[in-house]
Amino acid sequence: MATLLSERQQDDLHKAILDYLHSAGFTRTFEEFKQESSQADFQPDLGQKSSGLLVKKWTSVIRMQKKILDLESRLAQALHENSHMAALPSGFSKRNNPDWLPTAGSPKHTLTGHRDVVNTVAFHPVYSVVASGSDDCTIKVWDWETGELERTLKGHTKRVTDCEYDSKGKHLVSSSYDLFIKLWNVENDYQNFATLRGHEHSVSSVRFLPGDDRIVSASRDQTVRIWEIASTHCIKVIKPHTDWIRCALPSLDGRYLVTCSMDHTARVVEVSSGTTKAELRGHDNVVEVAVFVPRISVPAIRELVGQKTGTTQPAITEGIAIAHVATGSRDKTIKIWDAIRGQCLHTLVGHDDWVRALVFHPNGQYLLSAADDHSIRIWELKTGRCMRKIEAHERFVSSLSWGRQAINKDSGKEGDGPNLMNVIASGSSDQTVKIWMP
Repeated sequence: MATLLSERQQDDLHKAILDYLHSAGFTRTFEEFKQESSQADFQPDLGQKSSGLLVKKWTSVIRMQKKILDLESRLAQALHENSHMAALPSGFSKRNNPDWLPTAGSPKHTLTGHRDVVNTVAFHPVYSVVASGSDDCTIKVWDWETGELERTLKGHTKRVTDCEYDSKGKHLVSSSYDLFIKLWNVENDYQNFATLRGHEHSVSSVRFLPGDDRIVSASRDQTVRIWEIASTHCIKVIKPHTDWIRCALPSLDGRYLVTCSMDHTARVVEVSSGTTKAELRGHDNVVEVAVFVPRISVPAIRELVGQKTGTTQPAITEGIAIAHVATGSRDKTIKIWDAIRGQCLHTLVGHDDWVRALVFHPNGQYLLSAADDHSIRIWELKTGRCMRKIEAHERFVSSLSWGRQAINKDSGKEGDGPNLMNVIASGSSDQTVKIWMP
């Protein structure tokens, strides 16, 4: 077979092979190849062009192969999305596509300004604003459409662990390792108008209860506390766990909470009585996050576990779909639970490190998760399959939030139009917030 290399290229290749054989200690092969390749005068020399050349070429080929596979994967995703968009009705844009999912491409904005780990991100329910809390003790408020920093809130003296806007966007609440919960008046330049005191250790999470007149918080002091905003008093103390409580999130009607803890469990707790209605035990490590499965996702969950969509499901409270819970853990798994019987229905396996955040897609078909493996993963609920992995940050992805912004159909501006624009924010220990949108 005729060689494809010139005489000079053959000579360089032979020298590179000889250099490799010598450096690898294949002495006998080295001597024999010197004679067979007519390189009897070859002497290894670190200064020669052939020194280490074969290893460099080999590693560069591997890198190129990996890059090609990545590009092929991204191309396939783009082609799939384009074919899907082509099937949409005339005048329907990607910006308000209800089935939109983030892709592995670049985010719309990378927000930089925090000087330490970003622990939480929260969207304003009306304006194009997102708030982020950090280990640098500050909360930053950003315009997510332009990527500009609007203001920095200083008031906490230790890491900010959580924050959330109320349903109308009038108030922002934040929690911290400094033991305090702070309330900020959004309409009055984010003035700190109240500080809630009572927890005896780091406060892990804080959320508004439905109605926006009460707050629920979780702490390392092993308590969940209910606060009345008008009086700033703690009106109830609940002790559902025997270890650090990582988060406490309310149901849609505010009658129940789902909590999770370093004791490896999650629990469904009745707010009025403080009693545990279900214990979800099955993770092998700390449960970092627990959320109620929204009603729109229940049919997909039933399909996942082989139930018929029309099957009647018992409910803890009439008219409110809180029969299922999703949890994420340091054991790298996500579990879907029957929150009434305390039974694990399915385990999603794929992350390579601690799972930190869970968000359900508004169309009910997907679950998004964020983890310390630097990735965001998208799970198809009806099959339990990880359908997409996004290398989102350079370090741990600590938080994830989905915003649904009302936009005017014709102008694309905020308004009372029927369309909704999708936007996702992720926070990371790389000190950035990333905005993902169509």
